[in-house]
Amino acid sequence: MLDVAITRRFGDFQLDAAFEVPVGVTAVLGRSGAGKSTLVASVAGLTRPDQGRVALGGETLFDAARRIDLPPRKRRIGVVFQDSRLFPHFSVRTNLLFGRRRRKEAVAPAFEEVVDTLGIGALLDRRPRSLSGGERQRVAIGRALLSGPRALLFDEPLAALDAERKAEILPFLETLVREIALPVLYVTHALEEARRLAERLVVLDGGRVIAAGPVEEAVAAAGLASAGDRLLDAATIEAVVVERDEAYGLTGLAIGQHVVWVPGLIGERGDAARLRFLARDVALALDPPQRSSVRNVLPGVIRGVKRGTGPYASITVDIGGAVLRAEVTRRALDELGLAPGKMVYALVKSVAVSRA
Repeated sequence: MLDVAITRRFGDFQLDAAFEVPVGVTAVLGRSGAGKSTLVASVAGLTRPDQGRVALGGETLFDAARRIDLPPRKRRIGVVFQDSRLFPHFSVRTNLLFGRRRRKEAVAPAFEEVVDTLGIGALLDRRPRSLSGGERQRVAIGRALLSGPRALLFDEPLAALDAERKAEILPFLETLVREIALPVLYVTHALEEARRLAERLVVLDGGRVIAAGPVEEAVAAAGLASAGDRLLDAATIEAVVVERDEAYGLTGLAIGQHVVWVPGLIGERGDAARLRFLARDVALALDPPQRSSVRNVLPGVIRGVKRGTGPYASITVDIGGAVLRAEVTRRALDELGLAPGKMVYALVKSVAVSRA
């Protein structure tokens, strides 16, 4: 567990953030100027907060009151920056091994395991200048892992990459975060990255934490889904494969007590998957439909309603522990009397569900 509770002032700006990072991925989301860079530097030991405390696994890394401030090399936090920061005169192999030689006391994963997970075996004898941006970031991640960290800190690792390079590296990040058992703090300004990689979300705005918790709950609490981003408004939900219908090419995945059918044959029984539901593809009904082509009818309770300034409204629905969002017109909202606490049925066509 990584515990963060710090205050840091720069002129008129003040960062005041307190949250916990358990094993798994916690994303920190915020616009430019929200305080993300200050947070990264404070946790990594690159700057000293004015007040507060940072602890990892019960060990105090920083405590202003007790005058404890461990230097970065003693914190054992692997950091991956935007620009990779590889040594240009070293080969990929030497870059990867650099952290391990400096931290002989650390218990690091096997070199071959890291190389295989990140798909960089063919790059070992090359220099950083000959690599693509995505390849350099994969090497930087490998170097951080081989240093034997007790936690990982990603400082907007995809921000400097184009769409093609982001698409190249995201699958490796997904594999990595599933396989390591470490607290991971993933700092980003991209909501879709947070939804794809993280289990928990901390939202920063103006130096303050305005929402924290499971990703979709924090998204709803921070009001991130608005009419301005309605075409991308989506919920990402964890599911488990429970059935495969090979005759029709469909897979049934359990979300709590409900089964959602999606196109394609996904994994094997018991495999985990993330499903993405666009709000504009979710309809709401007061009664279950009869003789309908819609395969996914999910009973739930309305938890929140947000009226837009235009014709749309955004509704948050709890379907038994998971959170969906539905986009409806304000006219439908009023005619159906949709309000918090009301029982509804979320209707989602199978062809509208995709893997995150």
